[in-house]
Amino acid sequence: ATLTDAYEPLSRIIPISKNKLTPYRAVIIMRLVVLGLFFHYRITNPVDSAFGLWLTSVICEIWFGFSWILDQFPKWCPVNRETYVDRLIARYGDGEDSGLAPVDFFVSTVDPLKEPPLITANTVLSILAVDYPVEKISCYVSDDGAAMLTFESLAETAEFARRWVPFCKKFSIEPRTPEFYFSQKIDYLKDKIHPSFVKERRAMKRDYEEFKVRINALVAKAQKTPEEGWVMQDGTPWPGNNSRDHPGMIQVFLGETGARDYDGNELPRLVYVSREKRPGYQHHKKAGAMNALVRVSAVLTNAPYILNLDCDHYVNNSKAVREAMCFMMDPSVGRDVCYVQFPQRFDGIDRSDRYANRNVVFFDVNMKGLDGIQGPVYVGTGCCFYRQALYGYGPPSLPALPKSSACSFCCCCCPKKKVEKTEKEMHRDSRREDLESAIFNLREIDT
Repeated sequence: ATLTDAYEPLSRIIPISKNKLTPYRAVIIMRLVVLGLFFHYRITNPVDSAFGLWLTSVICEIWFGFSWILDQFPKWCPVNRETYVDRLIARYGDGEDSGLAPVDFFVSTVDPLKEPPLITANTVLSILAVDYPVEKISCYVSDDGAAMLTFESLAETAEFARRWVPFCKKFSIEPRTPEFYFSQKIDYLKDKIHPSFVKERRAMKRDYEEFKVRINALVAKAQKTPEEGWVMQDGTPWPGNNSRDHPGMIQVFLGETGARDYDGNELPRLVYVSREKRPGYQHHKKAGAMNALVRVSAVLTNAPYILNLDCDHYVNNSKAVREAMCFMMDPSVGRDVCYVQFPQRFDGIDRSDRYANRNVVFFDVNMKGLDGIQGPVYVGTGCCFYRQALYGYGPPSLPALPKSSACSFCCCCCPKKKVEKTEKEMHRDSRREDLESAIFNLREIDT
């Protein structure tokens, strides 16, 4: 990267080729014409002998046709985007003294018996090993079921991360989740020139197999809950024995004052969070868990950006955070960006199975089409948020309403002042002004 790259845009929009887009639009127009002719025939040829059934079927057909038309709007103008990570590094630097913004990762899980701890551990390991300055990465794991199994498996994950993270960064491993890395049917020696790679990879695979055995042993132990409840190593009862009535729990496993990796380097922060729950209160499930993580992270790290993942979704590209920062930290467009939504990809699906759902149309067609209009929708996971956009503005202050005054009875007529607006109208106008203001206009938010 050169000095000139530091002043270049960090991303650009790549329009879809007209050779691909024009035939697709032509097919949409042809279908629209056929649909119009069909409705014209159906409406002008009623069935008098079964008028009720005919009317019902026409209404349903119009509704389905209208839904189809709405579904075509996002597909009319799809776009691709390209990021320039090298320009990001040239502008903000790399390493400990870089100007890259910190990022807080949120991972949510509830029931470790339905959401295997090994999958959650792989998600956490892929986060801890991302290609980003370690002091600017924090991973918060929300255990909404207050399960001791999740807590113990996270402790094992933190210990294994001391080996896995330096191994990934030393040899540029992709993907950086061990379960899927070791199961790949590829030539793992391709582009590897380090003489000790084969030896260290074999040792790491053996360590991972031992890690899996320890996690599976914890799962087997958790199948039967003791009558007196779970007890921690120091002999005190586990606070989350009653998952619906327990205090909040926070445990920091890794970080500045925590354990370092086996090469002596600092590791990203890893924090276990189980929010307080009491009977009789609505906890709002995953949304409530995310709100709790927002509050906890604001106290501990308060990173300006948040990236949330489900426990079974891992980071399959170690530079994904840098690519998100190409939008968030771009001086020309960053202040207008509320979030960056990553597409989802699926492992373990047979591509030759026509019924295997990989959501290709949704992520590769609909989402790109929405991006061409204004921006994609939030799909619940794999999204990098601007924290201040989540907070938004404070409640607007309404203007003081004038007190109504009554004219006292006297012999002379008091001059009546014409009231231009009633209290209700003033309140309505003030609310309208608040609604017309751009809530997420980030140019007006001071950083």
